[in-house]
Amino acid sequence: MTTTPTPRRLLGGVLGGALAVLAAASAAQAAPAAPTAPSRPGAATAAVTGSVAPRDAAVSVGRLVFEPTDRGHLGSLPVTVTYRGTEPGYLNLTVVEPVAGSFEGLTPNDACLFGWAPDGRRRSIHCGVPDGALAPGERRSFTVDFWAPTAPRDHAMSLAGGEVSVYSDDPADGVTKPFDTLFRSTTGSLRNPRPYVQDTETDATVTAGTARLLRQADGSYAGRLPVTIRYAGDAGNDFLSVDFTLPDGVQIEGIEPTEVCAGNWCAIPGDSFAAGEERTVELLFSAPTGTTAGQLGTGTLSLTTSLFVDDIPDVDPSDNTASFDVDAVDAA
Repeated sequence: MTTTPTPRRLLGGVLGGALAVLAAASAAQAAPAAPTAPSRPGAATAAVTGSVAPRDAAVSVGRLVFEPTDRGHLGSLPVTVTYRGTEPGYLNLTVVEPVAGSFEGLTPNDACLFGWAPDGRRRSIHCGVPDGALAPGERRSFTVDFWAPTAPRDHAMSLAGGEVSVYSDDPADGVTKPFDTLFRSTTGSLRNPRPYVQDTETDATVTAGTARLLRQADGSYAGRLPVTIRYAGDAGNDFLSVDFTLPDGVQIEGIEPTEVCAGNWCAIPGDSFAAGEERTVELLFSAPTGTTAGQLGTGTLSLTTSLFVDDIPDVDPSDNTASFDVDAVDAA
């Protein structure tokens, strides 16, 4: 197996809405006719149906082969588009990912806007065809890149459901092509693939140690809480986060490795979790000058898994919470 480069995280939940707005603004400059994506599962998808014959574009796609790595699978789908307009123009692209949470980007890169596919589980991604306007008759090739959290297996796997749509001004005048998806086995084989079924619920757990706050030179207290997150299964995810409650007077100062925190909420550092992955991070806490040394109380953590703008249900919510003691100590 090869080593996995760190995949680009596609943040959802609290941050997803802001990123979608920024991506939409960029896409509008590169490809003015980009569609408006649906905002939640169950909404009408903007993906092209292919029921109308193509007018301005043609598209051909290869096969997506996910290669096993030490952390999930990587794969790239080759795409070639042909522009049939009589004047230079842009082409737009919609991709329905075959594996929920797997879309990573385009090579070359282009701004994208995210929505939900009709099944409300996978995402529908709307981008401009890379590298700007095309000349009449021009053929252009690029790849759509994916990362799947699935654990490598000793047998090949296959699934259907991914598709690519290309159009110029009107999605109804576009063309849609489905593509095959295979997972290569750890032995290198693609033969006799078994059907692949992705988890739709997470199986994540969180455990916490004790927050030990040491007295500082100015009389305040500062310390760390070790937190371990384990991710079983391969449900699609953009990131995990923790909400927490703290004893009176105790404040959150951040998380290490450095990641976004807002109020009593922090994103777990790193990218999407792969099946079987475990990470330990540290929450940073403080207590003000005048705090009396001793046990300050008990805090709680609550773990959430997010994909795009939704939280993903867990098979056992009882292990998504953890309690921890907060102690103030005058000497190390």
